[in-house]
Amino acid sequence: MKKFILAVLIILPVKVLAISASSAIAMDLDNGRVLYGYNIDSEKLIASTTKIMTAIVAIENGELDKKIIVSDIIYEAFGSALYIEVGEELTLRDLLYGLMLRSGNDAALVIAEAVGGSEEEFVYLMNEYADNLKMENTIFFNPHGLEENNGNANKSTALDMAKLTKYAMENSTFREIFKTKSYTVKTNFKTYVWHNKNKLLNLDYITGGKTGYTELARRTLVSTGSKDNINLVVVTLNDPNDWEDHKSIYNNIFKTYKSYQIIKKGSLDIENEEHYKNNELFIKNDYSITLTRAELDKTTINYNLIKLEEYNDEDLVGYAEVKIADTIYHKEPIYVKIKKEAKKISWWQKLKGWLFKW
Repeated sequence: MKKFILAVLIILPVKVLAISASSAIAMDLDNGRVLYGYNIDSEKLIASTTKIMTAIVAIENGELDKKIIVSDIIYEAFGSALYIEVGEELTLRDLLYGLMLRSGNDAALVIAEAVGGSEEEFVYLMNEYADNLKMENTIFFNPHGLEENNGNANKSTALDMAKLTKYAMENSTFREIFKTKSYTVKTNFKTYVWHNKNKLLNLDYITGGKTGYTELARRTLVSTGSKDNINLVVVTLNDPNDWEDHKSIYNNIFKTYKSYQIIKKGSLDIENEEHYKNNELFIKNDYSITLTRAELDKTTINYNLIKLEEYNDEDLVGYAEVKIADTIYHKEPIYVKIKKEAKKISWWQKLKGWLFKW
């Protein structure tokens, strides 16, 4: 399985909007900062938002264009479904679109069996991902999100689901599926046209989402949005007014925050720097961060250089650390470029050069 590390940085969230959810969060997708939220660590049933984990586990561990023959595992599915049939052939990619757009519980079971070998093995992978992503208040019992007859049910928190979505959005295949409004697939049995249940996709700034509902979990919703270089994930759990609440949260963030360029790529001039003064220090990438105006006034850059005695051209020699107050939110690598010494030309060579011009 792919190894990964997720860094999430948290500020103290405050409930300032009139939101109906039991818990809610808005997280910066670029660096994991929590920009808004309350009850973000409160454990809740998550219903079909479970399928975000199902999708990313399948994408990273399965063969997307491999044909899968639907088995009788679909007879164990209930609730929302694609109504696929035993013996029907679809690719894993097709099933993932059905999973995310139509919330097909039958698709979730077929995916789990095809990728994990069994539902139990696939759920083990889901929980392994949760551990690696430091989703500390999350447990999965199945790949679809429905409560089980024995009382077991998938549980998580707004914070953990934001962490998961942040990670999943780093995958281009997931991003494409997450934002798709409709998908058509022709199988050996029939042709399907699946339309996304996420009504927020009609908004220009929304880049994806997954709905969920059971009688016990009530309405759950995860969405992502981008505007003016601000990239967010919003999660609400147990929220009877989730569509409007997500819009309110996005509008509040877009109004309150702005993306500021803090670091500019290119040559770097560090005051009183002596160790590399005969060569050039440079940064390869611009860096912007979403801040309030008050936070911008508290933002500083600390240049932390490693004083190497020997180094080669374009070696890493330190980091530019972006800090808000006393917290480091980003480290941008600093490199060294060795200046070529200009070849000295004698007066006689200069004279010959001038004479040969004529």
